[in-house]
This record gives sequence, structure tokens and C-alpha cells, in this order.
Amino acid sequence: MSVFDLAAIGANAAVAAAFEPFLAKRLELARVSAVHREQLRLLTASGDATAELIGALLYRLESRAAWPAVGDWVAVQRTGPDQAMVHAVLPRRTLFSRRAPGRREEEQAIAANVDVTLIVCGLDRDFNPRRIERYLALTRESGAAAAVVLNKADLCDEPAARVDTVRSRAPGVPVVALSALAPEAAEALRALIPPGHTAALLGSSGVGKSTLVNLLLQQERQRVQPVRESDSRGRHTTTHRELLPLPGGGALIDTPGMRELQLWAGVDSIDASFDEVTALAAECRFRNCQHRGELGCAIEQAVRDGEIPEDRWLSYQKLRAEAAFHVRKTDVLEAQKQKQQWKQIHKAMRRDKKPGR
Repeated sequence: MSVFDLAAIGANAAVAAAFEPFLAKRLELARVSAVHREQLRLLTASGDATAELIGALLYRLESRAAWPAVGDWVAVQRTGPDQAMVHAVLPRRTLFSRRAPGRREEEQAIAANVDVTLIVCGLDRDFNPRRIERYLALTRESGAAAAVVLNKADLCDEPAARVDTVRSRAPGVPVVALSALAPEAAEALRALIPPGHTAALLGSSGVGKSTLVNLLLQQERQRVQPVRESDSRGRHTTTHRELLPLPGGGALIDTPGMRELQLWAGVDSIDASFDEVTALAAECRFRNCQHRGELGCAIEQAVRDGEIPEDRWLSYQKLRAEAAFHVRKTDVLEAQKQKQQWKQIHKAMRRDKKPGR
């Protein structure tokens, strides 16, 4: 890739300023395009490279989420024609992440330095407004902007009605309905990604993300598979996250379908994603109203009057409870970690005070 190509996939003045301290060390700027366990694939001005992390950087990383993720900018040293070592990860502007699958209370980074998330949902039998709300909450937590892409409009009798449904749940968020098979779809999709920006495609398997990738890249880059006719569910066509340069500038991060999308977000992000609900809380009769049958509850009155859809209110309660539980559990784990660290310090101090030392 050329220097111009690096600029075309998101390198700007802010990235250059963050990288400046590494110029004296003769390191090279690179962007992570793929992650395979401990091995990274990089895009650099002098060509693509495979890389690993130096030992000192491994020691400094405090958690798995701090590891380089797809979309990260890194400072690297060439060790061969197509090999390099990563010396540092540049500060992230945004980070889209989720709670790691399973029972672990651990953050899993999905994509870094994303400007806009394109939340893709099919307009077939897999249409799920609540899933869209969950993606919107995680996007707000990440710091990126969001847009909703309702694909497979050709399989829906009333696409306009479903657009209205999503717009009512995503105030201020661009929502477009399209068919990836239609000629005009590429233009509608590209309009959501400003020049030089990085977009991430997010959604379940079978919503047509791979088809949309091929549409944006203007080539058959990703393999596609049909969904099951019985339930419109898809199979994992994309198997790993990958950053792809877009024609005309910008970059696209393609992600596999996520069957499990557990929150890694604070209560504030949930409240901001449901601002039309939380705004009503100020109108409740009692300041400490719990919105559970209290006299004069403005939110419950709005639900009864049809101003707020009941399932929208239920979705807010569920996501907020999930976020609050996550915050409490994280606080408990952090307290346990600090307690263990102090126990180790005190143990070392007692050992050092023993006679003969």
C-alpha cells in the first residue's frame, strides 16, 4: 500500500499526531486488518505484513480487551519483507465491544477506531427491533455514530412501516431500507460512510452482510450463502473480523454474525439510547419513582396512552437491568482484585521483615 492508501483507510491528522513520538524510533505506522489468535495482519505504507507483539508490550497490556483489535493503529518495526513486530498500540478514538460469550465477566473488543456502525437487519422473518436496540446501546457506549440498514426490502410487503418502527426506536439515527440485489443499493449504502471514514458492519448471520460488503467493494470479495427457508436464519459465511479498504477512500470492517450479544455498557448509555423514555422520568410525581405502579408515574401513563410502545418500555427495563447488573459485578470483581493485590503486598512485607533478611 502507498502512503495515500493509508490516508484512504482512516489515517488523518489525529493519527499522525499520536504516531509522532515513534518517528524518532524509526517505527512504521500500520493498521490492524485482521487478528488470528496472537498473530496480526497489518496494512502499512510499505506493504502488508504479518506481525506479533514484542514482549514489553505484552507485559504492559492490562486485559485481553487491550490487545490490538481490528481497526487499531499500531507502531511497528519491520523484521522482514512481510513480517513485523508491534511496539505500541495508539490510543483508540472509539471501541465497539461486548461482554465475552459464556460466563466470563470480561470485555471482548470487536472493532477499534470505528466512525460509524452499520447495523444490518433483514426485513424477512429475522426482523428484530429489540436486537437493533441492543446494537444501538453498544454503539453509543463505543463512541461511534450509528446507522441502521434494513436489507431484503424485496422480501417485505410493507418496508416503509418497518422503517417507521425502527425510526421510532432510534431517534436521530439514519435508517434506510434496501435490497442488496438492487442497482441503487450501493449508492444508498455508500452515502452512510463519509469519505475517509471507517464503518463496521454488524448484525446476525443471514442478514446479508457479505452481500453488502461485495456491493461496497465493487467485487465478489466475500463468499455468500443462502439462508434457511424455514426460519430465515443464516449460516456463518464470514468467519473472522477483517478491515477492507473501500474504493474512493475509507474502510469497512466486516464482522461475523453474532448470535450472542451481551452488553458491555453502562447505565448512562442505555438511558441515552432511550432518551424519549428517560426524558419522561422528570415528569413523574415523585422524584424517586421506580416506574412500577407508583401514583403519578409519567412513563407508565405514556405507555398506557400509546405514546411509548409497551415493548419499547419492556426493552428499556431489560437492558437497563442488564447494564446495572454488569456494573455491579464489575465493581465486585475489581474490589476482589485489589484485595488480592494488597494481600500479596502485605505477604511480601512480612517476608522481608523476617530475621536474616
